[in-house]
Amino acid sequence: MGYGLNRYLCDVLAEMRTCSETKNYAYLPSLVEEIQTMANRMEASLYDKRDYTAIKNKIKEKKEELKKLEKKIEKKKKK
Repeated sequence: MGYGLNRYLCDVLAEMRTCSETKNYAYLPSLVEEIQTMANRMEASLYDKRDYTAIKNKIKEKKEELKKLEKKIEKKKKK
């Protein structure tokens, strides 16, 4: 099993299972910390995606509002 920056949660969980099977808990705390960090990043990413979608929708609404205002201004200019 390679130790790199791009490990998956499942890989770390498998390593935790090995820890339990071999009764070698020396590195278990670091694995727990690694999983917690991964989970925190996943949660943050989900919030970022939600925020991105909300902002995208808000921009769309504001563009529509702008078009309506521009039409209103054009009508007043013609008068």
